[in-house]
Amino acid sequence: MTAPAALVTGVTGQDGSYLAELLLEKGYAVHGMVRRSSTEPYERIAHLAGRVELHQADLLDQTSLLRLLDEIRPREVYNLAAQSFVPTSWSQPSLTGEFTALGVTRMLEAVRLVDPAIRFYQASSSEMFGKVRETPQNEATPFHPRSPYGVAKAYGHWITVNYRESFGLFAVSGILFNHESPRRGREFVTRHVSETVAKIKLGLASELPIGNPEARRDWGYAADYVDAMWRMLQRDEAGDYVIGTGRQHSVREFIEISFDHVGLDPDDFVRIDPRRYRPAEVDTLLADPTKAREELGWTARTSLEALARLMVESDLEAQEGASGRRRGGPGSR
Repeated sequence: MTAPAALVTGVTGQDGSYLAELLLEKGYAVHGMVRRSSTEPYERIAHLAGRVELHQADLLDQTSLLRLLDEIRPREVYNLAAQSFVPTSWSQPSLTGEFTALGVTRMLEAVRLVDPAIRFYQASSSEMFGKVRETPQNEATPFHPRSPYGVAKAYGHWITVNYRESFGLFAVSGILFNHESPRRGREFVTRHVSETVAKIKLGLASELPIGNPEARRDWGYAADYVDAMWRMLQRDEAGDYVIGTGRQHSVREFIEISFDHVGLDPDDFVRIDPRRYRPAEVDTLLADPTKAREELGWTARTSLEALARLMVESDLEAQEGASGRRRGGPGSR
């Protein structure tokens, strides 16, 4: 029996790497879409070399997407590629719109033209809720995005709904709340915290600059969340789902857990940096994942405490390997 084929855009990112692992475990032939680059930024999927087939194409180029789908003929497409860092969306709003909004349209149009039977997953975001109208947020909560990234994601979400309703595509959106891991980009707050805490523990840094420590998020583990993506495409009927833990924590709590793991007092190292504040802050996000639990049988398995410790431990190992330093000294356990 021929293995089902799946195409993952953004395969070199955090979510793409975990999703590729999951799909391989389930017996898929996994194809990853990558943009041409003079270097090969494939660190997150290096351990999957030879098991994931990579193809060059671009969400900015419709023709490349048509050719790619015609070549692979996947059963499922997971559209994870985007300009995904919120602060960058303020400095590059037009490019963010091209990738994160119009890129979704181009991929959906390619699916419609090449093979409407392809099942399509769109990576939506809790940033669409922005200035929240109600807490917690569920699939019916109105959107009020507070950044060009959030606006672009809202467009991507609604164009997916429109292609589903207008053309009968099996097209779904996962409205994922914040999900982190040791593979998270260093520009994101959780990874910034975990890596800096590791450096401080090893004597490689002396302070942790941070923006708004009171911002509150629903944080989960990315490896848990890709399972929800897959489950959405196995349903008999296409629909959209909020994916989160249903628990909320502040940036300050994440910092405290991280420093506690290495036996240090955050008050000795944290420095508030006004330059790290957003132009328009999203103060609070909290998921209501009831629909995902009832229809997908999915729940988050990893607590914030376990996630923070996992990330700090991973960064400690990485920094020890890169610097030759070993943890110890004041505050060691």
